[in-house]
Amino acid sequence: MPRSAVATKIPPVVKNHPNSGVQGPEDTGGRPDPLPEPGVVGSADYDPGMPPKPTRSVSDEPVLAYRTEQGEAWLGDSIETLETHVDDESIDLIVTSPPFALQRPKEYGNESQEGYKNWFLPFADEFWRVLKPTGSLVIDLGGAWEGGQPVKSIYAFELLVSLCRRPNRPFVLAQDFYWFNPARLPSPAQWVTVERVRAKDAVNYVWWLAKTPHPKADNRRVQREYTDSMKRLIASGNYNRGPRPSGHVVREGFLEDRGGAIPPNLLAISNTGNDKDYLDSCRKRGLRPHPARFPAELPEFFVQFLTEPGDLVLDPFAGSNVSGAVAESLGRRWLSIDIDDEYLRGSVARFDEPTPRPAAPGQLQLQVDASTAANAN
Repeated sequence: MPRSAVATKIPPVVKNHPNSGVQGPEDTGGRPDPLPEPGVVGSADYDPGMPPKPTRSVSDEPVLAYRTEQGEAWLGDSIETLETHVDDESIDLIVTSPPFALQRPKEYGNESQEGYKNWFLPFADEFWRVLKPTGSLVIDLGGAWEGGQPVKSIYAFELLVSLCRRPNRPFVLAQDFYWFNPARLPSPAQWVTVERVRAKDAVNYVWWLAKTPHPKADNRRVQREYTDSMKRLIASGNYNRGPRPSGHVVREGFLEDRGGAIPPNLLAISNTGNDKDYLDSCRKRGLRPHPARFPAELPEFFVQFLTEPGDLVLDPFAGSNVSGAVAESLGRRWLSIDIDDEYLRGSVARFDEPTPRPAAPGQLQLQVDASTAANAN
């Protein structure tokens, strides 16, 4: 099946898909079309009032689950979906949180520390292919521990080195970020709260990778409000200029008001799990909520930092589709993929109330021919 080029302008041209039950947002007021029950994709017998079955179901081939004015959610294996439906160099940003390499298995599935690198690298090949030369890959990875001892795993660093040192399609590390979650419960309990020999593990590794040393980025889009002390300094104009013992030199322009402070690469974002609308919707519909959702502020930072309105954002391990909802709210187009249909059905709650309608297999709706896509840049 030939790949379809993905458009780089908004609003996307979304048309009724031929020979299917899927209609565009012009027919639904921009509300997403939800995923039907397993086994009845595209079926005229689909009853939207039926309670969803809490079973894990994997699609044999990629299926368009639902879409909105700005994006699409697909059910299927990420590699297969990208291979068959997404053209080369069409994505501006991949921001994702793949299953971590944890000792204790999770319900959504996770790989072992020993096999994690080999599991991830085939995904990396597709990520490289679909990313634009100016695009970025942002990977959120939780910390892990060696089994039975208070020793941290280095799987996240091994993956980073393998991505940047492989002979073909190597990435470059644009910058290492760290997500500090102040609300994180003390863990691992044995070493932190029982034996008291380690501190609370509250930081995730966030690798910002790119195909070249100069991906699209602008930190002015993520400036923070000045502290009160900095505001006083700017107002007074008095500061001890000149060289510091470290060798840094504070020059005249230091006190110029530039609209805000440049953020550090340590992102302090509490993740309390207070995702009320999403959780309420899952409970009401009898769906399993995704148990490992990152807060919207995390992908929001990178979507603002590394993309512009109209750019295309991909999350290949979408889960409850936090990334897609963030991209839509910021005027970016998005493509989200997950292999679990129940998680995708639950993710519809992040958008407007859906109009029940079964989806059907098909190609991406956000598409134009390659020459048009190139000219849209």
